[in-house]
Amino acid sequence: FCPGCQALQPPAPRPDLFRLMDCDRSFRIDAQQLQRRFRSLQRAVHPDRFGQRPPKEQYYSEQHSSLINKAYQTLLNPLSRGLYLLELSGVEPAQETDCDADSAFLMEIMEINEKLAEAKNEDSLEEIETLIKVKQEELTKEVTAAFERDNLEEAKELLAKMKYFANLEDKLKAKKVPS
Repeated sequence: FCPGCQALQPPAPRPDLFRLMDCDRSFRIDAQQLQRRFRSLQRAVHPDRFGQRPPKEQYYSEQHSSLINKAYQTLLNPLSRGLYLLELSGVEPAQETDCDADSAFLMEIMEINEKLAEAKNEDSLEEIETLIKVKQEELTKEVTAAFERDNLEEAKELLAKMKYFANLEDKLKAKKVPS
């Protein structure tokens, strides 16, 4: 907001999402603090509050609201938060082929994919869902430790593995939705 006239200003071209959401630039975040900040910012700039304002301010309001949603979703999800931290550090995210060296990991992913393809009932899907959740929690802990040791290469490798599990999770969700 303009300090003088209190008119809403356009968002910065490439804002730091951590600063916007008032979080430390760290992989470890306080989800409740993030949610409080999200709600507070949305209350301040939500387009519904700008219906009677000039069209330019209405437009800025939509931009801010969209940016705040993006920041919240990016920082709330461990995978996107980790990838964003790598981006801020100038580290390219791992490509799909970067995990190919770890054949044991790829075998594990293939086995889970096969179980998912063969799953016939709710119980087998629940079992796979639990397995995926456990693996994602383990990887999140490992990524946290890698970032805290400032080992960006290790974080990059672990985030690439997290991507595989996020893909499995998407396949699982698609399979659970009745067609």
